[in-house]
Amino acid sequence: MPRRTPRTFLDRLRTPGGFPGFLKAASVCVLVAALLSPLAQGTASAATASNDYCGGQCSDILPAGENGNATLAQILLNQVFGTQPSHAEDQLGPYANLATGASTLTDAKINTFFNDASFGVPAAQVASTENPSGRTDVTIVRDKATGVPHITGTTRYGTEYGAGYAAAEDRLWLMDVFRHVGRGQLTTFAGGAASNQGLEQEFYRNAPYSEAELQSQIDNAVANNGTRGQQALADANAYLAGINAYIDASDSGRYFPGEYVLTGHKDSITNAGTIDHFKITDLVALASVIGTLFGSGGGGEVNNALSLLAAQEKYGVEQGTKVWESFRERNDPEAVLTVHNGESFPYGTKPTTAQGEALPDAGSVTTEPLVYDASGTGADQSASAASAAATATALSSAKRGMSNALVVSGKYTASGHPIAVFGPQTGYFAPQLLMLQEIQGPGISARGASFAGLSMYVELGRGQDYSWSATTSGQDIIDTYAVELCQDDYHYLFHGTCTPMEEIQQTNSWKPTTADSTAVGSYTMKVWKTEYGPVEYRATVGGKKVAYTTLRSSYMHEADSIIGFQMLNDPDYVKSPQTFQSAAQHINFTFNWFYADSSHTAYYNSGNNPVRATGVDPEFPVWGQAAYEWQNWDPTTNTADYTPASAHPNSIDQDYYISWNNKQALNYTTASWGDGSVHRGNLLDDRVKKLVAAGGVTRSALVKAMSDASLTDLRAEDVLPDLLKVVNSSTVTDSTAAAAVTKLQTWLTAGGKRTETSAGSKTYANADAIRILDAWWPLLVKAEFQPGLGDSLYTAFTNNLYIDESPSAGHGPTGSHAGSSFQYGWWSYVDKDIRSVLGQTVSGPLAQQYCGGGSLSACRDILISTLKTAAGTSASTVYPGDSLCSAGNQWCADSIVQRTLGGIKHYNISWQNRPTFQQVVEFTSHR
Repeated sequence: MPRRTPRTFLDRLRTPGGFPGFLKAASVCVLVAALLSPLAQGTASAATASNDYCGGQCSDILPAGENGNATLAQILLNQVFGTQPSHAEDQLGPYANLATGASTLTDAKINTFFNDASFGVPAAQVASTENPSGRTDVTIVRDKATGVPHITGTTRYGTEYGAGYAAAEDRLWLMDVFRHVGRGQLTTFAGGAASNQGLEQEFYRNAPYSEAELQSQIDNAVANNGTRGQQALADANAYLAGINAYIDASDSGRYFPGEYVLTGHKDSITNAGTIDHFKITDLVALASVIGTLFGSGGGGEVNNALSLLAAQEKYGVEQGTKVWESFRERNDPEAVLTVHNGESFPYGTKPTTAQGEALPDAGSVTTEPLVYDASGTGADQSASAASAAATATALSSAKRGMSNALVVSGKYTASGHPIAVFGPQTGYFAPQLLMLQEIQGPGISARGASFAGLSMYVELGRGQDYSWSATTSGQDIIDTYAVELCQDDYHYLFHGTCTPMEEIQQTNSWKPTTADSTAVGSYTMKVWKTEYGPVEYRATVGGKKVAYTTLRSSYMHEADSIIGFQMLNDPDYVKSPQTFQSAAQHINFTFNWFYADSSHTAYYNSGNNPVRATGVDPEFPVWGQAAYEWQNWDPTTNTADYTPASAHPNSIDQDYYISWNNKQALNYTTASWGDGSVHRGNLLDDRVKKLVAAGGVTRSALVKAMSDASLTDLRAEDVLPDLLKVVNSSTVTDSTAAAAVTKLQTWLTAGGKRTETSAGSKTYANADAIRILDAWWPLLVKAEFQPGLGDSLYTAFTNNLYIDESPSAGHGPTGSHAGSSFQYGWWSYVDKDIRSVLGQTVSGPLAQQYCGGGSLSACRDILISTLKTAAGTSASTVYPGDSLCSAGNQWCADSIVQRTLGGIKHYNISWQNRPTFQQVVEFTSHR
């Protein structure tokens, strides 16, 4: 039967405006009694599957919990009393507890912190079984421990129907939210809160698709992939049928998500209103959101041009270019690599002589407006701030790429079988963007995580005798073109013809609801599209008026990756490292893919990497002319020549692999800045390298390595020792500075970690040292570099790469309370500069010395002066507080929050820098 709460009168109660304060004691008691009534449960006799070759050694975890749907009654109980629907929060505690439990971890204790990810459900662990819509060709079994759906079909259609039904059971509201995000219609659907405005603007700017364009992407993906394309279409249609069947059942049974009432889409008394059925173009809209968030490296060419021009203005063209290149670190020789065997995969390298560059005239660049005709709360101060933030995020080359992977060859493990600990770092939400499932049916056999609304296949997980995962890679598949304007600001020269831009617009309006009290407002989002993509900026180049456009290889191809995921789920296709790599080659988003079975490991970097015209430097805008287009580019289909699979970083059975969005291989340039001598990837590489050198690696040892890295402050481990060398190069006589140095050294000796004094204490060990470093870092970076670079160039470089991304930082691509930290920052610059001042050997140094102009004593004076200031900065200033945390609460400022995308809230947990969904796998045998 459907997993729901039996209806009470409160399920149908029209909610007055004062949510949740209108609840009366009597009604709450009735509600509690109703919710505690026993649910009718089906039973099933399901045994652990015979097609499972992991031997009980596959585990996974995905906080907060599998159940992401809640009725109105459950939402009200949560808001008032903090009670949780079943399986909404049961994975949050084990996930959080690893922070303090890893130090004593053994293989036998792994599933204290992870779920058993074996196929099937033992009979004693079956909580419920259902045949959705009475179908006899599919069964959904849910386990007692986590409520994860285990979908088993006897027909392909039935299997996918069940996958759609289970997805809607667990994530219907979230799926609905994100199909509206992908269409730029979130505010009309969910309310006009500034955060909603920012979210829809961020994605609409980069993927302003019409309904016809969404459909054409499906048609092309099917037409270009033969039998597999036809199968994907059939799977998608069955999946949609399952989703829509649940919508109808929950609507008639009145157990649909309560957010539909709170946002005004359904009436709790009469049940009036509708929940719109999903259609196939919704899946493309959803895919465009996920692809833009995690799988589309590149962009930022205009910002690159601005910082290059600032460097050339400061130093002259020749020296300014050298300075710029040294900060860009395209191919830094000290960068940590995923493929570390010396093999080179040249891509995005600097040409000998650049061709077609279209650098803007000084002071001429303006950002293309997105919002027009704003009224009410669409035009207030908070709306303007949200719009500015969304624009900065959308146009930045620093994407939300996260995730990590640790994979060790069987040659170095205790069992002789490879071990992997890996997963995507996708942020923390309530409900979570990902959902867990197991799917078994004709041509499908997998368990793992999928993005809600796209779960017709497991996207990251395990098959019968292999497992796979991904990290964001970020190589550049986005280029910026300068199109010369003609006639007016909305016509441009395309292959010599004055061509009109296409105007795409979306008008949204909203009014207050119980869920979102934002007052009435509206606006129109307007994008001007060219053959070279949407207009992002306007400027002049050599006095000519131009529009800067961005073209990505995955634009108009959001649906193409479905074939690769289909292959990864097919046990008859993936049977070896080579067939795994072949499947990953069919994924056009930019990811690093990792694989492990009982004997082999493998790696492949996916994405449609365009073959650029000779001489084009992908770091900067180029003229929108035929000579500088991607080779064999067809603007009608946005297809071109792509680099062959052999040119993508790839490997089989390397001693170990690590990835934390670091550089993939020698000469393979990623779009984001910061791939230098200090990168958070070093935290993994240093630990795994030691394990491999010692040999006998176990699952628990690799989990410990991951967990240890997840609690470590990158600045403390890899930069602070040399900072203290400079400070201690002479006796520190100032008492304030000396006390600060002692605290920092004590913390460093203890491991430089941000950990609680004991589980649940909500107080850090070495808290004052952590406060000092958090306050010191931005001060020392500015004092070290701004005098030498000058104000303009320093500001331009900070636009290319954020100075810091500590756990409590409320800036950068992840915001605050997001877990992921230390991905973007100036730690490599500080490291190289300080080592240079100390007289140490630096490979790939900055073009000049900055700290104290290269004088050790002057550098020391700068560090001590800023350290004294930092030591005297109060905790309430360093951690100013927000809606969750009081000023000065260091632990809370760092803590991870499951950001609410619906009506259910969860508690915040202690900081860890680790994947959201994570697997621990060690297969014992192979088919």
